Amino acid sequence: MEIFKSLDEFQSEKFSILTIGTFDGVHLGHQKILKKLNKEAKENNLESTVLTFFPHPRTILNPSKPLKLINSIAERIELFKKSQIENLIIHSFDKKFSEYDPEKYVYEILVKQLNAKIILIGYDHKFGKNRSADIKDLIEYGKKYDFNVVEIKAEELNDIAISSTKIRNSINEGKINIANAYLGYDFSIYGIVVEGNSIGKTLGFPTANIKVNFDDKLIPKNGVYLVYSYIDNKKVFGMMNIGIKPTIIESKKSIEVNLFNFNKNLYDKEIRVYLTEFLRDEVKFSSLEELKMQLEKDKLMCNSLIEKIE
Repeated sequence: MEIFKSLDEFQSEKFSILTIGTFDGVHLGHQKILKKLNKEAKENNLESTVLTFFPHPRTILNPSKPLKLINSIAERIELFKKSQIENLIIHSFDKKFSEYDPEKYVYEILVKQLNAKIILIGYDHKFGKNRSADIKDLIEYGKKYDFNVVEIKAEELNDIAISSTKIRNSINEGKINIANAYLGYDFSIYGIVVEGNSIGKTLGFPTANIKVNFDDKLIPKNGVYLVYSYIDNKKVFGMMNIGIKPTIIESKKSIEVNLFNFNKNLYDKEIRVYLTEFLRDEVKFSSLEELKMQLEKDKLMCNSLIEKIE
């Protein structure tokens, strides 16, 4: 897969089959589009090309309501690589780009620059200034500029249409099992291990404190989760607390992971933690001893869940 950091970097003499979107999460619905993109590319001897945007358009169009994302751009790239597309264009979305006249955008960018012969697009795709044009307009432009439009219907899971918004809502609500089902993989948090206050260690539950390296990363609701990570190519389960640790009166939000049967030093190392299950809300306990008792119960719950997973 070739990666282009802007539309201006992209150069190809071949005609392309193109799909466009932010693809936050690269979820099952997106994966369906990418699979069809590759299939149509082979059948029509076209290059499979994805045009995506960073930052997320909503962040630019509605700055008063910043959007937290399922994936960092690096995570999104890795997911695209798995799809085996040929070209990935990551274009910087700004105010100027958002104000493109719809027809000018179609002709100058999609037709002239990207050589689109087929555009594979979601049923709800909007484009151009004020998002004023939709798939019906795109079909009309296709007739004028000699390209075909293939509409992708909403992917369904248990009769509920999958969308990045629904996945973000599920993560916000701690419904990690639902988010993972929609994503088609386990949601993860990536960052560097930093020093904490060592309270967990004194309780017999040493933790790795994770500093997330992507400011716009969506962090699930406060609480305790069953998680796992791969360390030295070995899968290690554990439990993670997200929150302000009210028992020891801290106000700053932290992400702490206690990895089971693991005692290696992880300070200053990067770690990816995958979330599988929400266990309970964060609670203020009357003493550290009471907190320790709850942590022991949490671990027992995790072990019973791990037995079912394994």
